[in-house]
Amino acid sequence: MSRSNNFKWPLLIALAVVLAAFAWLWFGFADRPLPNVHRDDSIVLDSGEGLGSVTEKLAAKDQLHGASWQWRLLGMQTGAAGKLKVGEYELEPGITPRQLLLNMRDGKIIVHKVTLVEGKTFRDFRRTLDANAVLKHNTKGLDDAAIMAKLGASGVHPEGRFLPDTYVFHRGDTDLDLMKHAMTAMTTALDEAWQSRAADVNLSSKDQLLTLASIVEKETGTPEERPEIAGLFLGRLKTGMRLQTDPTVIYGMGASYNGNITKADLLRDTPYNTYTRTGLPPTPIAMPGKAALQAAAQPASTDKVYFVAIGDGSGKHYFAKTYAEHQANVAKYIRTQRETNARRAAEAK
Repeated sequence: MSRSNNFKWPLLIALAVVLAAFAWLWFGFADRPLPNVHRDDSIVLDSGEGLGSVTEKLAAKDQLHGASWQWRLLGMQTGAAGKLKVGEYELEPGITPRQLLLNMRDGKIIVHKVTLVEGKTFRDFRRTLDANAVLKHNTKGLDDAAIMAKLGASGVHPEGRFLPDTYVFHRGDTDLDLMKHAMTAMTTALDEAWQSRAADVNLSSKDQLLTLASIVEKETGTPEERPEIAGLFLGRLKTGMRLQTDPTVIYGMGASYNGNITKADLLRDTPYNTYTRTGLPPTPIAMPGKAALQAAAQPASTDKVYFVAIGDGSGKHYFAKTYAEHQANVAKYIRTQRETNARRAAEAK
């Protein structure tokens, strides 16, 4: 064996040891799960922050392993160095430094959701947004008029102006951002419904269509009944018959409504009491969904002018052409409701 070979072997062995140690340090870091990560943990990267901020924030929650040089080297190796995107990132159990940096490089930020339910009011919508801990809150302390002004709709009553749907947003978005999105969606949906309205729909404006749709939304949750109820109310409007719909009375009662509506309430005049006033109320009374808008735009052709709940909890109604038929249906409603209540009481024993 030559003298040169005698020198090569120790050098090769030393190099192999160094490479093995480096590989252990590298792969034991880059692909080893971060410690102390729990479900629903996250990390937020703000504007101007980089890799150093990531390691600082992880260290503050005792979720960091590895040395600074390893994170810097991993950042270069993954192409994430200098390319981390602002946002909130999920720290699911088992996530590794490599996966976290790849997520930050690719902008795989957490998407949050909030749902506006059909038939809810603007007051309900505000409560939903106020209770959301992720949104930034820019509307607290503002009255409805001030909010609408900030949304670029000064002087517009807010009721019904926001489309019920599930909206996605990211941490850092504001409640006004989400309101603007929902208001734009309603404007589009209302325009589409108005353009598609039947020729015999006796409404003079999109606002009237929106108001009628809100009443239809409150009167039934049964999809197949919406066109029938819309047609019934349009028939009343044509003949000058009062709409006489309880949800409008309840809306006019405001905060004084306690869950019950009395005969005195029906007789107490407000701008929304359709028992004491003819025609549509001055504004929508809730936020109608697309199906209710479509029902108001394309109602069923009907000669029915009365309806009452069946009383079995199904949400369905009896419809009648004459008052005598309606009275018979009311009697059936009362009987069914009594039977239903009696059955529930017996089942509860």
